[in-house]
Amino acid sequence: MRAVVVEEPGGPEQLRVVERPIPEPGPDEVVLDVVAAGVNRADVLQRQGFYPPPKGATDVLGLECSGVVRTVGADVTRWRPGDPVVALLSAGGYAEQVAVPEGQLAPLPDGMDPVQAGGLMETAATVWSNVFMLGDLQPGETLLVHGGASGIGTTAIQMGKAFGATVVATAGSDRKVEACRMLGADVAINYREADFVEEVAGATEGRGADVILDIVGAKYLPRNVEALAVGGRIVVIGMQGGTRGELDLSRLLAKRGSVAATSLRARPAREKAGIVAELVESTWPLYSDETLVPVVDTVLGLDDVAAAHRILDDSGNIGKVVLTP
Repeated sequence: MRAVVVEEPGGPEQLRVVERPIPEPGPDEVVLDVVAAGVNRADVLQRQGFYPPPKGATDVLGLECSGVVRTVGADVTRWRPGDPVVALLSAGGYAEQVAVPEGQLAPLPDGMDPVQAGGLMETAATVWSNVFMLGDLQPGETLLVHGGASGIGTTAIQMGKAFGATVVATAGSDRKVEACRMLGADVAINYREADFVEEVAGATEGRGADVILDIVGAKYLPRNVEALAVGGRIVVIGMQGGTRGELDLSRLLAKRGSVAATSLRARPAREKAGIVAELVESTWPLYSDETLVPVVDTVLGLDDVAAAHRILDDSGNIGKVVLTP
């Protein structure tokens, strides 16, 4: 099979399409013929040498895909060859075939284009596990989404609105701000032109955001605390703004707030299976009736993987970039 690996840590030019053996399924695994694979910020970090795959995982890039079941392991009972599915991966999506633990598969939502679905699972599972399972977002609360035009952001805006929250989103250009509004954000802020702390206060009559989904990290930590409502929850899932920040505990205590930081990739398969099961139960009907829609910016072939990464390097995308092997 054809697959993408990183020759040496560095820029997009280090990505290589190579030949690898088609994987064989373990007893509780399924092998897919990949239809499409999402490109994620974590893949960029892996390419740069900052985010290696978990121990035992393939060095082939890719944390999510859509596909068709090719073969199943001896203990697999739920899936059969020919089933159209989407998959949450530890690695391996940038390839023609990939092996996946059976619990990390979900059926392709009814009516969804399988190429569009290539960028669904990592993004949706990240948002669901962090905003709803960990952040415990409730109807009537306010969700602040940083990076609202990203794959994570476009999903978080839609999910927040679908489950009854007021959504405030930040983005880095007027074009992206408008995209956030079109997806349902009640307030969209160009962070290059306005102070999101002031804008959140204005949008909530001074109350602040109940849940903040943050991809920036250290740079935003003090300001996120200022933007937080009493009893609010900050969930950090990215470090684009650095890894070390100053936290004023007196301000956090005054707001009875909390800060959590999580990653999805290295969790045990059982935890991932639990997230997938809850995600499917809660949101698959909304994907099937198109209340929720994966936002795809660009579709490229596997040979154009370097161009796909350049789009993310330049933050030029609204929604996901997807590869089709």
